[in-house]
Amino acid sequence: MGKGKGKDKNKNQNKNQNQEVNKQLEEVIEEDIVTLTLDGDVTVNCSVIGIFEAANGMEYIALLPNEGEDADTGEVYLYRYSETEDEEPVLENIIEDDEFEIASDAFDEMLDRMEFDELVEE
Repeated sequence: MGKGKGKDKNKNQNKNQNQEVNKQLEEVIEEDIVTLTLDGDVTVNCSVIGIFEAANGMEYIALLPNEGEDADTGEVYLYRYSETEDEEPVLENIIEDDEFEIASDAFDEMLDRMEFDELVEE
């Protein structure tokens, strides 16, 4: 058996896991839709998974693309989140790796809580 077959198997397992996570997220996502403008003026409609606070005291927003390649893979976008005095949302890119790690950990914890809450409700 060649090394490449094992990698393909893992890749398929990861893809299946991503699709399962995507299905689970779709069930718990609020109906809030955000339109992002990415590089090259490409727009992507995303569902809001949640807004959450991380250990650093900052708030972040997790978005699930509804279209395109990232939607098919279950990719989630994380942004720093704040609001203006008029309560208008402001999304900022997370530049530093350390901050992204903190936000990512907080997002994972939020997903764990959502999963736990679903189990308790059953």
